Amino acid sequence: MNDNKGKLQWVFPDCELPPAGDSLMEGHESIIVLNMNEAEATLEFTLYFADREPISSISARVQGNRVRCFRLDHPEDLEGYIVPRETQYAVKLVSDLPVVVQYGRLDTRQTNMAFYTTMGLSD
Repeated sequence: MNDNKGKLQWVFPDCELPPAGDSLMEGHESIIVLNMNEAEATLEFTLYFADREPISSISARVQGNRVRCFRLDHPEDLEGYIVPRETQYAVKLVSDLPVVVQYGRLDTRQTNMAFYTTMGLSD
């Protein structure tokens, strides 16, 4: 039963991992997952690129009633996969339980750093 606690699939079509930069806060992207279920959620990430085959079957878990931030510049959050910086790609996340997912990007390429977040397309 869903009880409006999220969705099973989320898509983020506009990803591009910015350079880390020289500021105290490194440029990065993140996928934040909120699991409001009692049970642990099992996730599968797929990364789509313009010029290469997708990277699929990147698995992760979020404990029940917890939030977890997946930093896309941290290979340990993606089973060792290194996301190329400054490359256009998209992320699809599929969960075995309904979850709420948000995307965030911090870009420090200019003095006035830019940070934004957005909800993904869900079904």
